[in-house]
Amino acid sequence: MVVEEAGSGPSKPVGDRCPQLQEPLGHVKKSKQQVSDGFTVKAMMKNTVVRGPPLAGAFKERPTKPTAFRKFYDRGDFPIALEHDAKGNRIAWKVEIEKLDYHFYLPLFFDGLCEMTFPYEFFARQGIHDMLEHGGNKILPVIPQLIIPIKNALSLRNRQVICITLKVLQHLVASADMVGEALVPYYRQILPVLNIFKNMNVNSGDGIDYSQQKRENIGDLIQETLEAFERCGGETAYINIKYMIPTYQSCILN
Repeated sequence: MVVEEAGSGPSKPVGDRCPQLQEPLGHVKKSKQQVSDGFTVKAMMKNTVVRGPPLAGAFKERPTKPTAFRKFYDRGDFPIALEHDAKGNRIAWKVEIEKLDYHFYLPLFFDGLCEMTFPYEFFARQGIHDMLEHGGNKILPVIPQLIIPIKNALSLRNRQVICITLKVLQHLVASADMVGEALVPYYRQILPVLNIFKNMNVNSGDGIDYSQQKRENIGDLIQETLEAFERCGGETAYINIKYMIPTYQSCILN
């Protein structure tokens, strides 16, 4: 006699087993593709997709840092106040602009170009234009102190800040004699960012581009600024602009 083992259940007949699904003939099983970085051992294996390089971030906006202009404004060190009239807001100066110490105040106002919140950005932008309009001979000696604030504002790569800074540069070049020529040695600090955004024009097709009327088109503003640099920068201006921005065409020679 054959003694059955304890705990063993009744054996199932062979016909009750689940039939295995067979793949049709000619069917090729697809293997999963794996993603890997370039220039690695895994990148040389079969069924491997190489991941592309990351974005360089040339047009990516940089974070803003606290400015000295905001610190001095919050502390009440500027002789300015906000005045409302029928034309809008404007700055009410508590002293005559001609009597200001330009070596102290003008670099601080240029440092405020990085601001994007009211009232800091309004006071910085309008204060610069007022001081450049009444500065005269006081502007030229301060040029070396303005380069770092201008470079910091352009390096943010913020569209609004770049447009405001370009308008300020156009006003700065035409504000007094020899200012354009004094900026030529500093083109290597100012022009690299302009070279990045030079061809950023709005392609509106048959539509109307209102940014041209408001002077907010970065490509057009950069072209206007470079032409102002060439006209006011003397004989060596075009050579230095061409060195930093190879696609620029002279507005005087042509």
